[in-house]
Order: sequence, then C-alpha cells, then structure tokens
Amino acid sequence: MNRSPATIVIAGTASGVGKTSVTLGLARAFKRRGLRVQPLKVGPDYLDPTHLTMAAGTQCYNVDSWMTSPDYVRALVAKLGQQSDLCLIEGVMGLYDGATPDGLAGSTAEISMLLDAPVLLVCNAHGAARSLAAMVKGYSEFEPGIHVAGVLANRVGSERHVRWLRTCLQSAGQPPLIGAIERDAFPHIQSRHLGLVSADQKTTDDGVFEELADVMERQIDLDSLLDTAAEAAPLKSSRTLSISPVAHTRIGVARDEAFHFYYPDNLEMLRDAGAEVVFFSPLFDKALPPDLDGLIIGGGYPEEFGPSLAANTSLRCAIGGFAAKGNPIYGECGGLMYLGQELTDRAGHSHAMCGALPLSTRMLPKRKALGYVEATLAYGCCLGPAGTRMRGHEFHYSEVSQADRGQLAPFLSGKRSAGQAAPCGFAQSNVIASYIHVHFASCPEVPEHFVRTCVESQ
Repeated sequence: MNRSPATIVIAGTASGVGKTSVTLGLARAFKRRGLRVQPLKVGPDYLDPTHLTMAAGTQCYNVDSWMTSPDYVRALVAKLGQQSDLCLIEGVMGLYDGATPDGLAGSTAEISMLLDAPVLLVCNAHGAARSLAAMVKGYSEFEPGIHVAGVLANRVGSERHVRWLRTCLQSAGQPPLIGAIERDAFPHIQSRHLGLVSADQKTTDDGVFEELADVMERQIDLDSLLDTAAEAAPLKSSRTLSISPVAHTRIGVARDEAFHFYYPDNLEMLRDAGAEVVFFSPLFDKALPPDLDGLIIGGGYPEEFGPSLAANTSLRCAIGGFAAKGNPIYGECGGLMYLGQELTDRAGHSHAMCGALPLSTRMLPKRKALGYVEATLAYGCCLGPAGTRMRGHEFHYSEVSQADRGQLAPFLSGKRSAGQAAPCGFAQSNVIASYIHVHFASCPEVPEHFVRTCVESQ
C-alpha cells in the first residue's frame, strides 16, 4: 500500500500546552476548506478520539506501536491515507514521553519516525522569549530522525511578543514559527481524569469546534502548515490489515453513554472474522437483540449511571440469563464492573449489576492503575488457547471489593510496564472480564477465536 496525502503530527513539549485544542481546531478548519481530514491519536486514549471524530467528521483511530506493532501502524495509516487529503495526528503527553523512561516506544516521537512525518511542536510561550528557542532546539535535536518542521507558540501576550519569538527562533537557526495563539483564546472544553470527557451529539456543542477553527484561521498560517504536511514521505507497507473470516455469528456490543470505549479497528477485526456486530444499550434497551451468540461489554463510565443501569432490571436479567446458558461474554474495565453483582459509587451508594460474575466493585477517590499491560491467557477460553499473549492498557479508578474466589478463576497473567506478572481478570464458565483494554491488533487470533467460540457455543 502507498499513501501520499499530507501528514502532520501535532506534538507538545508536555501535557497541558494546548495540543488537543490545536488539533481539534485544525481538524475543523481544514474540514471547512473542503479537505477530507483523517484524525489519528497517539496512544491508548479513548476520549480525545471522540472529539477528533466530531471535529473532522471522520472516524478517529489510535496509533500505538507498543500495543500493536510498527508495521501495523504504517499499514493502518497507509490504508486510511488512501481515502484522505490530510492525516492529522495528535500526540500524547510530551513529544518523547512513552511506555518506558529510556526509549521511544509508545511515544509521539516514535510515531513520527515510523511515518516519516513532520512535527508541529506546540509550546507554552507564556513568560518566555529567547528561552523558547533553547527549548525548541532541545526537542529538535534530542533524538536523531525527528523532524520538527514548525513551532506553534501558545499563550502569547502581544504582537511584540510574537515578533520576538519569531526572531529568536530564526536567529538560532530553529524551525520557524508557524503560528501564535493569544492567551485565553481557546474556548473551555470540559475535562475528566487524564483528559477530556467523551464527546457526542448529546453532550458536546458543535459550536466549540467552530470557535477553535476560528482561532486557527486567525492565528496560524494554515497554508504554510499544509505545505509542511505535504512534505511527508510516501508511506509503504506490505502488511494487510484484514483477517480471514471464520464463520457468521451475531455478537452484541454494548454502546451508549455508559459504555463506549472501543478501538474502531477492534470492531472491524471482529467483522472481518465473520461477526455481525449488533449494538445495544444497557441504559435504554429492555431486552438483548435477538439471536445473539456472544456479548462484548467495553469500558466507559458505568459509575456515572449506576442508578439507571440498576433500574434496567430486565436487561440485567437478560445478560445474567445469557451468561447462565454458557454463551461467551467478554468484559473490559467498565464491562467488568457491570458484569459483577454490585457497583458502589464514590458517594458510597451501591447499585445492582448483572450478577454474571460473583464479584463486586467500588469506586476510589484516587486512581488505582495506569499503564500498558502485556497479558497471557492462563488457560484456554473464548479469547484463545492457553499461552495466548496480547497487549493493552489499564486505567481505572475502581477496584474489585469482594469476590467469591472459589467460583472465579484468574484467566489472565498480566505484566505491567513496570513490575512482575501477576494474576488478573476473572472468569466463570464462558464469562471473562478484566480491567485491561486489549487491542486486538496485538494478537489477531483473538477476534478469530472469539468468533469461533461464539459459533461453537450454540
């Protein structure tokens, strides 16, 4: 596969410098110009992609070489690039922050190198002049192979400040200043935990993207940025992303305001394997869709909807009955919480859940876990045979507060980016769940095996 659309990586010197607002504004600004913008997000984030999807009007995908592989990243971007005028890639944290403290794995810099794509470096210029040039020099030269093609200064104070910054970069032989954003120019976007809240038509005013685009039009040289993006080298990959169909089956996937953390390519891999993906809402549907052979319940915010989920007794009972018949059910994070017996929210109120697993969960005031995980199946289950390895990410503010260890089996051994492997995840019959958000591209046999198990369970 070859792709030749313009490509630009929007990176930050650190978290909080404004790269998300910049990327959202650029996505909408270029969309308004009639370009087909393909947004991508570096790392395992589920939240920023929902905003990028709305801003660009095109489904955002994650690019993460640690969870998947370098060749998968190239193949995915090459495939998406065939249908796009501009691939707009939002970085994660600072340019060089990744899975380990001593390497590029999982970082924005690594993605830029894999794709041979230029970087627009977003910096906080508040209180800085020539020091900004020193900062840019450090980021430009820290690792060979990184092409910082331009600088965007955020939080500038005046036109004079902008002229100084431009001169400082120019005299130091550094990448040019492509744009400068005035202090407090961005509209407020609601945030939660590490990033934004999820965006959808019910909760997000489309006008905020228009405001961000207006800022980009006024304060960034968009033509220059597009010319820079066009310098990206043609990307080649011999890898095919499709997997072989196993058999036709119907798999129900929970998707609503409470459950919506899914990598789009995970669902596509299920479809490629022969699954008809049927969405249902644990909040609003009174019954499961008919003729399902398996269920997947991803992550989300079940703790925010505890009373509503508990009140939907008919669906909770339907899922419990589905599990009792031995049908395959796979839950991740929020799905684990929903499949348990009770969920206790931050206020200490307990809410009845599905009861498909003999465990209960509770919310905590502080984050319980954050990081990449490589997991190995302890025994054969609906995800694969014993020894199957897969990679994913863990991020949650809850924990299992009570569990019947006599009835449950730890079906996964998870090794976090720091530390030794330890049992994780819970299973009872064909119901399995853990706090790990797995990316199927780390092990394409997983969706194939899940589809096959769904067919064989009937």
